[in-house]
Amino acid sequence: MAVRQNWPERLWLVRHGQSEGNVAREAADEAGLPMIAIEVRDVDVPLSELGHRQAEATGRWFASLPPNERPEVILSSPYIRARQTAEAICKAGGLEGSSRLVIDERLREREFGIFDRLTTLGIREKYPEEAGHRARLGKFYHRPPGGESWADVILRLRSALNTINLHYCNRRVLIVCHQVVVLCMRYILEELEEAEILRIDKQADILNCGICTYDFDPNESGACVPMLAMWNHGAPLEAEGAPKTSEPDMMTGTR
Repeated sequence: MAVRQNWPERLWLVRHGQSEGNVAREAADEAGLPMIAIEVRDVDVPLSELGHRQAEATGRWFASLPPNERPEVILSSPYIRARQTAEAICKAGGLEGSSRLVIDERLREREFGIFDRLTTLGIREKYPEEAGHRARLGKFYHRPPGGESWADVILRLRSALNTINLHYCNRRVLIVCHQVVVLCMRYILEELEEAEILRIDKQADILNCGICTYDFDPNESGACVPMLAMWNHGAPLEAEGAPKTSEPDMMTGTR
């Protein structure tokens, strides 16, 4: 008889609500500026007013689920915008029981190194050689000096998933994180290849507070396989009248 793998019963991935960094990046791109006009560290960028509304709406959506289907555990990136989103979900009653919020630094945003606060134009103007190197290597493997590649993010996320499987096996787990983290989690869970995850990324940006859901049902051999049940779902925002937004994260450089 096959032994059941140590997976959660269900796993939700939620990108944070719209941040002030998302707004600043969009403004810089529209104005053709090389630098994003925001002075705080990326970790300290808060939600925008709309982002708070999106987070509250998402919390009410989780709270509307039957108690035995709500998340039992919530984990969050330590970045302020993710923590504020997670806290709003908790405050709205989106979790079953009185589970506390767990912060895990492995769920943090990708680190951008010398590309920090630069737009695509700014990267090309300030670091043309590095921009050319990135174009040749591709963003999955390119690591800006002082920053991370997608492959680097995936490495730490594999560690985070091992911890989740160890501590939260057979429980319903909600993770609040960032656009690249959501995509890299999908890469891991579905055992995708570079070209496949980049194709998914190219199709559309992850919605702010967009919901991704995985169920873990045993196959014929008894082994559990992650099954994507919901992808980039924005229905709770529509139901609450909070507009959908999907701006790339503040310091993503070129896409």
